[in-house]
Amino acid sequence: MYMLRDWTLFEKVWLALFTIVNIYLFFAFEDSLLGLISSLSGMLCVVLVAKGKISNYYFGIVQTATYAYISYGYSLYGEAMLNGLFYLPVQFIGLYMWSKNRTQRSMRGEDVAVKRLSKKGWMVLILIAVVGSLLYAELLHYIGGQAVRLDSAAVVLSIIAQILMLKRYAEQWALWIAVNVLSISLWVVTLITQGGNDLNMVVMWSAFLVNSIYGYVNWIRLSKGQEALTQ
Repeated sequence: MYMLRDWTLFEKVWLALFTIVNIYLFFAFEDSLLGLISSLSGMLCVVLVAKGKISNYYFGIVQTATYAYISYGYSLYGEAMLNGLFYLPVQFIGLYMWSKNRTQRSMRGEDVAVKRLSKKGWMVLILIAVVGSLLYAELLHYIGGQAVRLDSAAVVLSIIAQILMLKRYAEQWALWIAVNVLSISLWVVTLITQGGNDLNMVVMWSAFLVNSIYGYVNWIRLSKGQEALTQ
């Protein structure tokens, strides 16, 4: 198909495999339909981000709205607020900002110019992440949230990573790797302690982890390729 003409074999196989696993879980374990929709739209979103494609934001709108609703049902208030109050409106901001920073299409089909973070930028980022996580954990504990330390760290790192994504920094992927590990832990703990039939959430975050590693490698490659074209 035309929309897949610049996709690599790995990207096609990975997306197809993830879709099959999620559909299997939906029928085998009677997972929720909303969880299936959230998981599939989320996977499409992150794969398109890894490719530097602006269209990721359309699937991001669906994923953030559905995931916020699911998280609220499990009293994961940090995740619910992050997605409903931050991620969802940011999808529209991202559409605008990426559209204003398009680059010419290359053989890889990326849509935007990629930037890199300085050492000073990393130092500031780490300081904000540590302080922000400690403060937000106290807030989540106050309102009766579950697994507040994991929830807080995942939320704060997600916000920072999303800002880096809007600014088109390749280093966003290092944070997404950490976020995905935390989120997998969060959902495993939640489903064990509370029960529930949303195994799709664990599968989704596991897939996100693999994709974030791929995204980091791909964005560094894109950055080097774009630098070579400007020299």
